[in-house]
Amino acid sequence: MLLSLTASRVAASEHHGQVFFNGVPVPGATVTVMQGEKQLSTITDAQGVYEFAEIDDGEWKTAIEMRGFARLDNTVTVGANSPQGTWNLKLLPLETLLAEADSSKPEAAAQAVTKPIPSPSPSHTDRTAAAKGAAAKSEEPKAASPAEALEPQDENAEKAADGFLINGSVNNAATSQYSLAPAFGNQRTGAKGLYNGGIGTIIGNSVFDAKPYSLTGLETPKDAYNRVTVMASLGGPLIIPHLLYHGPNFFVAYQGTRNSDAATESGLVPDAAERAGELASGTIPVNPQAAALLSLYPQPNVAGNSGYNFQTEVLNETHTDALQSRLNKTIGRRDQLYGGFGFRSTRAGSENLFGFLDTTDTLGIDTNVNWSHSFRFPVRALVGYRFTSLRTTVRPAFEDRSNVSGDAGIGGNDQDQADWGPPGLVFSSGIAALADAQSAFNRNRTDAASLSLSTPHRRHTFASGGDFRSQEFNEQTEQNPRGVFTFNGAATGSDIGDFLSGIPDTSTLAWGNARKYFRQSVYDAFVSDDWRLRPELTINAGLRWDYGAPMTELFCNLANLDIAPGFTAAEPVTASSPTGPLTGTKYPGSLLRPDRLGFEPRIGIAWRPLPASTLVVRAGYGIYDDTSVYLSAAENMAQQAPPSTIVSDANSSACALTLANGFPGNCPGSIADTFASDPNLRVGYAQDWQLSIQSDLPKAMVIVATYSGIKGTRGMQEVLPNSYPIGATNPCPSCPVGFVYRTSSGNSTREAGELQLRRRLRNGFTATLDYTYAKAIDDEAQVGGQGHVAVSSTTSTSASSSTTAVPAIAQNWLDPRAERGLSTFDQRHLLKAQIQYTTGMGIGGGTLLSGWWGRLLKEWTVMSQINAGSGLPETPVLIVATPGTAVVGAIRPDLTGTQIGSSVSAGHFLNAAAYRAPASGQWGTARRDSITGPGQFSLDGALSRSFRLREPWNLDLRVDATNLLNHPVYTSWNTTLNWNTGVSSPALSSTTFGLPTAANSMRSLQVTGRLRF
Repeated sequence: MLLSLTASRVAASEHHGQVFFNGVPVPGATVTVMQGEKQLSTITDAQGVYEFAEIDDGEWKTAIEMRGFARLDNTVTVGANSPQGTWNLKLLPLETLLAEADSSKPEAAAQAVTKPIPSPSPSHTDRTAAAKGAAAKSEEPKAASPAEALEPQDENAEKAADGFLINGSVNNAATSQYSLAPAFGNQRTGAKGLYNGGIGTIIGNSVFDAKPYSLTGLETPKDAYNRVTVMASLGGPLIIPHLLYHGPNFFVAYQGTRNSDAATESGLVPDAAERAGELASGTIPVNPQAAALLSLYPQPNVAGNSGYNFQTEVLNETHTDALQSRLNKTIGRRDQLYGGFGFRSTRAGSENLFGFLDTTDTLGIDTNVNWSHSFRFPVRALVGYRFTSLRTTVRPAFEDRSNVSGDAGIGGNDQDQADWGPPGLVFSSGIAALADAQSAFNRNRTDAASLSLSTPHRRHTFASGGDFRSQEFNEQTEQNPRGVFTFNGAATGSDIGDFLSGIPDTSTLAWGNARKYFRQSVYDAFVSDDWRLRPELTINAGLRWDYGAPMTELFCNLANLDIAPGFTAAEPVTASSPTGPLTGTKYPGSLLRPDRLGFEPRIGIAWRPLPASTLVVRAGYGIYDDTSVYLSAAENMAQQAPPSTIVSDANSSACALTLANGFPGNCPGSIADTFASDPNLRVGYAQDWQLSIQSDLPKAMVIVATYSGIKGTRGMQEVLPNSYPIGATNPCPSCPVGFVYRTSSGNSTREAGELQLRRRLRNGFTATLDYTYAKAIDDEAQVGGQGHVAVSSTTSTSASSSTTAVPAIAQNWLDPRAERGLSTFDQRHLLKAQIQYTTGMGIGGGTLLSGWWGRLLKEWTVMSQINAGSGLPETPVLIVATPGTAVVGAIRPDLTGTQIGSSVSAGHFLNAAAYRAPASGQWGTARRDSITGPGQFSLDGALSRSFRLREPWNLDLRVDATNLLNHPVYTSWNTTLNWNTGVSSPALSSTTFGLPTAANSMRSLQVTGRLRF
């Protein structure tokens, strides 16, 4: 479970600040933050503001450098209400400035730059990427804690830092992209120069783009869209004439986006003969409920052997408005008060293959206030409060408009106006699933308070602190109010025949408790010591404690199952009456017992074995808890009986299902609830370790070799108790079946080796080549196993495919370890290359060009990024229900020995002959994630330049191109197979098995313009 959640285990927050000199913002200063072995760099903008979007919570060392000023070292504590840093630089003495002026000559600069500087930490598609080593910029190495460096750093910011560190005297030349803004220093003109800001726009239009790739092989029109983003910002001191002369510094920024686009979607829909009931096996009378639902399917409009017969353009619109503001004020010499406010509003409308238009509106608010105080003895205290709120409203196409189910004569599902619409339809042959969004009105809120203390003592820097968060998740939505029907041909020999006859194979439903009010308290505390044992050896060690209380519901509307030993019996137990009727066990109000043992030791070491060498060795180890496991369990327990209506039935002679009466809920052996969680569910944790070696090479090259590993324990697993293979005899007819049981018994592991070669920015050119070889395996349900195809009682389907991705349920409930296989994010090989060149830099790069030729060619920056990787694993599944349940997609086929990639039919990439139906009474032998998906490749590029207009105005232009070569790349295969259990000789079939399900976007261009002052 925990491989790809490592990043979420270490809380990440935004950190920003502003750099001044005598009250004047300083642009172009290099800001470096260091925590253990992690080191990130950026530069201040025109108003002296710097920002790190997401860095791990905890204490970070900061270093601010600017030519002509003394280096400023300090520490900051990043947390949920991370304070803004305000820093004041001091000029160097005259003799130091003169010495620096001498060293800024090209020949001196080449000799001066001998220290290692930050290396990039490229992000990986693998969600479990461990931290990447970054070279220490100071003379002594910094302590490593690699497992915490989980967020990719800003490549552009780091390259900018390289520019300051390497280019020496050319930094402020007209040919350098790192020159100081004209508003700085002696260039400032009048009082208005105290304020900095800018306006800009980003424009994208389909006129610049290539036509989309057609999965059907037919002519596909170009998707029409228009995207416009406008930006504006302003910052400086708040001065009110005759009233306020030394007010706080402020910064405010607005961004608005208007996006309207059209995309092409393809699918398989019933043809004219099928709509009339004329099938290969004969003519079938069309059931009236089926006829009503069939009218929602569009008519076929394309022909061919592509596996699809319908293609249409779907329209999508997104409007976004966002505002960010910050305010900070220094009070005296020891106190600082600062805070911020932001909001984001998004209004979106999207269509699906059937033309259903659903709208989604979100409104988020984020505000914080912080106070820092420096005591007379060397202790710095930070106290903060943060409030966040997110409201989401989803309005489906049929809400308050048309009661599709009721008008069609389908009974037993929710008839509330908010949940009007069609039931979900799932077909095993690949016919597009019928579905629509679920109505929702959700309001989430978090109140957080934090306190941290830090103090230096000789070679130590001690830090401690803690946070408390009160979280509310208020949801007004049903889980599956209209129900889902699955058809696999068990009744008539074909899934479309079953549908036309009105006989589903399974039916699922969950509704009756729309309003849910979840509450959770989260605590954490930490202590750490950054110990500079020797100039060439630094150790960073600490201990963190995380505790997230199991989630409760405000009105005790939670229900779990009290289960007898051996799963021989099960009865509901509720939060309002938390005593188990079978076992007599007393449950807490959350129905899950708390896990307070979240102690997480961490240590990092950085060592320079040869003091005069650039060789740096880093190692780190840490444990990270995942305290976010309770929300999904609470949402499932809140949609249980009582007070909800839960149905999970499979068609049989004892339980005849029809479209008109598809949710009886009283079939023999059916159980009131379809979900249960182990009351002793434990919080999962990951052990993260890393070893890296970095060294400088000639020609401004840096090489870094890294080995990293993650071991996840107590991951989530889901099984179907008392289930059995198709064709087997029920071993316990009196035992309860039909519910999913969640435990914390999963395990996972990922190991990776990475080799990175980088050329630092020199003469305008920098490049990075990074290769990663990795392997990830697990037997989990929610992380490594997610994305597997299944349809459960609590899941509605997507309208664009016949199935939907849900947590993987173990095929054999008695042997969940047999699910151990490749993780869905396992990418064995990944190669990344990044190249950037700026014209007019370096003696050989046209520095001395003048006149109109120089003005035309200088200062253009060309960037390119190439990603090439192997395919991700996929799982072959059968669209058939596990006996005794209505869960579809947990059963896998048998292997035949035929190579899956051989003898494929036209347009297909997988051979269905590689699989056969499992033997009667046996589970399928095909392993989870045993199919390798299509390889991945992308090449993006960008071209940018800053034009210096009349002081203090600057104009930035940038053109970004995605998929520059216009090369089509498939993203996944269709791996679902139809097993018709209703015929004497069951065989696997599917017209869409082995077809690509989607392709990447073709070439698109985006133009950005920004005017700064």
